[in-house]
Amino acid sequence: MQALDNQQQAAREWFESLRDRIIAEFEAIEREAGSDAAFDYIPWERTDPSGEPGGGGVRGQMHGKVFEKVGVNVSTVGGTFSPEFAMSIPGAEDDPSFFATGISLVAHMANPHVPAVHMNCRFLTTTKRWFGGGADLNPAIPYAEDTDAFHARLRAACAAHDPTFYPRFSKWAEDYFWLPHRNVARGVGGIFYDHLEDHFDAHFAFTRDVGKAFLDIFPRIVRGRRDTPFTEADMQRLLEFRGRYVEFNLLYDRGTLFGLKTGGNIDAILMSLPPLARWS
Repeated sequence: MQALDNQQQAAREWFESLRDRIIAEFEAIEREAGSDAAFDYIPWERTDPSGEPGGGGVRGQMHGKVFEKVGVNVSTVGGTFSPEFAMSIPGAEDDPSFFATGISLVAHMANPHVPAVHMNCRFLTTTKRWFGGGADLNPAIPYAEDTDAFHARLRAACAAHDPTFYPRFSKWAEDYFWLPHRNVARGVGGIFYDHLEDHFDAHFAFTRDVGKAFLDIFPRIVRGRRDTPFTEADMQRLLEFRGRYVEFNLLYDRGTLFGLKTGGNIDAILMSLPPLARWS
């Protein structure tokens, strides 16, 4: 993989710093619950189809008392897309060279009253350059106050940059995180955005604020729900909900497809799958 330019390096460093802050907060939540759970770190590297080094990343994963399974991955990869995949990527149609760096997080919680969550932010370079990402809440047992707080925090992050962002990106999340074969939503939404091209500084600032918003709101929701009593029926509801989550990630998720098509680490790509799920 070629040396990074200033923009690529800045994005990579931010994603790595956000990972460190999120991991520290999640480990603090475990300690508050009387657990000594901590993240394990597994570095990985990829070889580009050309045979050249293609970058890699670090998969961070924890199994704890509050977080049944949480993964926080940062990857920085580059090389060339396969000819057929290049046709689906903006700016790669004539030149399949690419660079990508980003953070991806999925948390599956031990208490069915605590929502699962997904967050990712990324910066891609082909002959074009753009940011993408977002965050969405996935409760098996929804609480309106949690949903409202999550959306309010993301709305504020969007409003600081462009008044059209939240209406556009929340609708995008609503449409994207949808299981058409079941005609149901994966969760209660959030924001999803992609292809924020040009204006690097402005879009990088927005992407940083999305990460900060997530770090602010999700731990608050976890702390508010982690001690809620639950029943066996609640657990069964959680496991069935996780089945829907698995279906979405394996059938429709763009990040899963991108990772598989670019030779990423399989364990890191499938980190999003829950440890336990059921289908009726």
